[in-house]
Amino acid sequence: MTSAFSADLTDEERELAGMVREFAETVVAPQAYEADRTHTLSMDVVAQMGELGLFGLPFPEEIGGQGGDYLALGLAIEALARVDQSIAITLEAGVSLGAMPIHRFGDAAQKERWLPDLVAGRALAGFGLTEPEAGSDAGATRTTARLDEGDWVIDGAKQFITNSGTPITRFVTVTAVTGVTDGRKQISTIIVPNGTPGFSVEPGYDKVGWRASDTHPLVLDGVRVPQENLLGVEGAGFRNFLSILDEGRIAIAALATGAAEGCLEDAVAYAKSRTVFGSALSTRQNAQFTLARMRARVHTARLAWHHAARLRDAGRPFAEEAAIAKLIAGEAAMDNARDATQIFGGNGFMNESAVGRHYRDSKILEIGEGTTEVQLLVIARALGVVA
Repeated sequence: MTSAFSADLTDEERELAGMVREFAETVVAPQAYEADRTHTLSMDVVAQMGELGLFGLPFPEEIGGQGGDYLALGLAIEALARVDQSIAITLEAGVSLGAMPIHRFGDAAQKERWLPDLVAGRALAGFGLTEPEAGSDAGATRTTARLDEGDWVIDGAKQFITNSGTPITRFVTVTAVTGVTDGRKQISTIIVPNGTPGFSVEPGYDKVGWRASDTHPLVLDGVRVPQENLLGVEGAGFRNFLSILDEGRIAIAALATGAAEGCLEDAVAYAKSRTVFGSALSTRQNAQFTLARMRARVHTARLAWHHAARLRDAGRPFAEEAAIAKLIAGEAAMDNARDATQIFGGNGFMNESAVGRHYRDSKILEIGEGTTEVQLLVIARALGVVA
């Protein structure tokens, strides 16, 4: 099969991708089925990821990071997602939604307090954006925060929040309405440490996919945190989290590409080994064409997310390209999971089968961090056909 590594990678990037790929195959893959079956995130695997420096990949060395970039992060996420999307999203969310907002918008005290453990993988954090009435329409946020004697008092609820209830979760950054200007909500982001009175992490969801990923609803009932827990400028939360989501779409596209490739590799191996009507399944033209289409999807998805990551790392505009990458890669993952399951037949319908788990896992890639429809809207706006 054609090499999994794109021709545009440097030797250092290839080495990183190869290292994480080996870790995924030897450490992550053997525990993937049991973790999925029991809905359990392996904290031992998370700790090993931290020791490898994966949570620090896109952060400067002076704060304990690896001095890499978003392409490096994407390579690691892609390699993990080949065998276990739950572990891959734990890394993606830990960096993009947990540590990156602090790095991008935090003051010196916030960075000093939170970043060292986040970057080292000793701690995780969540990003509390989605609410029961505010998903794609994040501007409909109902959670509120008001100042009272030097404290923010927060009331509201969040849902589908990744990494919010693990044993090493330190805080969740929540979006909240902190005022109204000219009839428009002013949304801010506030750091809420786990264990704060009134802050409840509800039992985890019984999900269709990503079942080993830690995901919870949150309740904030009169939660009081110091005024200095405001992250960034008051009222700038909406703008800030949009930029965080732009970056996150690149990482999700990398995850989806890894999932699509994992399905392709498993389907090729199975087609070669499976005998039907006296010959290998891979000798059948229908199977050959299916596998060829799967390969084309992986190739296109990888080109798309690499391009978006290179633009982001060069400091150039990348929002449209990130949306394109997520759109293409998310659909590639879902399509390849469906086709791989078809190649496997009944064996692919078993949860022990990696392609069966990819089939369940991949649907969220067309929903999370911006639905397919949101990506189309972003692209349409860039074309100038949306006001």
